[in-house]
Amino acid sequence: MAVDYIVIVAYLAGMLAMGWWGMRRARSKSEFLVAGRRLGPALYSGTMAAIVLGGASTIGGVGLGYQYGLSGAWMVFTIGLGLLALSVFFSARIARLKVYTVSEMLDLRYGGRAGVISGVVMWAYTLMLAVTSTIAYATIFDVLFDVNRTLAIVLGGSIVVAYSTLGGMWSITLTDMVQFVVKTIGVLLLLLPIAVVRAGGFGEMRAKLPTEYFDPLGIGGETIFTYVLIYTFGMLIGQDIWQRVFTARSDRTARWGGTVAGAYCLVYALAGAVIGTAAKVLYPNLAAADDAFATIVKHELPVGVRGLVLAAALAAVMSTSSGALIACATVANNDIWSRLRGAARTPDGEHDEVKGNRAFILLMGVAVICTAIALNNVVEALTVAYNLLVGGLLVPILGGLLWRRGTDRGALASVAAGGLTVVVLMITHGILANEPVYYGLLASLAAYAVVSLATRPTDAAVLAAWRERLAGRDPELVSDPVPAPQ
Repeated sequence: MAVDYIVIVAYLAGMLAMGWWGMRRARSKSEFLVAGRRLGPALYSGTMAAIVLGGASTIGGVGLGYQYGLSGAWMVFTIGLGLLALSVFFSARIARLKVYTVSEMLDLRYGGRAGVISGVVMWAYTLMLAVTSTIAYATIFDVLFDVNRTLAIVLGGSIVVAYSTLGGMWSITLTDMVQFVVKTIGVLLLLLPIAVVRAGGFGEMRAKLPTEYFDPLGIGGETIFTYVLIYTFGMLIGQDIWQRVFTARSDRTARWGGTVAGAYCLVYALAGAVIGTAAKVLYPNLAAADDAFATIVKHELPVGVRGLVLAAALAAVMSTSSGALIACATVANNDIWSRLRGAARTPDGEHDEVKGNRAFILLMGVAVICTAIALNNVVEALTVAYNLLVGGLLVPILGGLLWRRGTDRGALASVAAGGLTVVVLMITHGILANEPVYYGLLASLAAYAVVSLATRPTDAAVLAAWRERLAGRDPELVSDPVPAPQ
């Protein structure tokens, strides 16, 4: 595997080099957290696709294909649907707000009273999202270097923490663009056709597998409905996704670039399911479905190609991990810590904010690595993340965008009711149960509507300022004169 090792080591070295380059570019809070809000269509589309298609979408998507056949595509497919909905209906308005976090948006809409509690829920979501990707390093590095799980997590996680800490969003943008290209070549152009050929083609696959493996609804209607609730709606409100929307240089870039990325996700979903189905033909008795990706790569691909495909898997994991990490650190610093300490500033101003955000990325990175070592199940960790997000924050965020009558107290009640319901039901019914997100969402909606209607409407001045920001007419927002990269 010497050639494969060379490919992987060169890839990892390139990631660190881009982190160093990004450090020289990120000299202000805007540059560090949202790449100066200057990404053009090519960079925006590639990096948006990279962040939403992580280890769970790649390794987990192939695993679902191994377990359920073509209907295993639904998890990743609903992610793509969510990104399409966000891009078409909401991204332009979100980009015009010129904020850094979802909690800042809630403060603008409701008058500055929803930030800390929503920040805590969003922080928990982004932390667990980063953990899911970090856990996935164990599978990939075990195939590469035959190292134990803990060392694999520390090795992969440390590289992501290093380049993210150095250059913030600029480093992450550059590495994500490379990762997008590597994923496209490795998974779509190499692994997909090779897996199908090795399995004997679609005719042989149909002959050897039960017919339900080729039923598009074989995974079950209830499961698909749950995926829509968790992932499609989760794409609409996640800090990791919104922070990428904030990097777009214009409304048009956010809308059309996101639409292209969403369409790419739909293709990637089907590819993962087909690869998993082929793996079921080749290796019908694997101990765990999530082993399907690593097994087919290790035993069916030629030297060199195997290294590139494993680099693609690393790319998928690293892109989501780094995006979730900077989102987690941004929320922890800007929405929680800065509010608790009174947002005290030093004479260094923006430069000091860069140092503070860099320190929080390092701190959150260590927390993510330690949590990933303690946990073991990628799907469970991802489910916890999205249950908290959708159950706690979907209603007040979409309500703020769509319902004028929603109030700050209604938003706070919604976050508290939904979040607590989700946590209690995950404890009583199990993490993978459907009830937590179903009843959490209902509790959140009921609390939001009842409390909003029972309390005084949001101040007219707050709503007027909110409409100005949504329209991009706030006079305090000054555009960056530096030309936007393509």
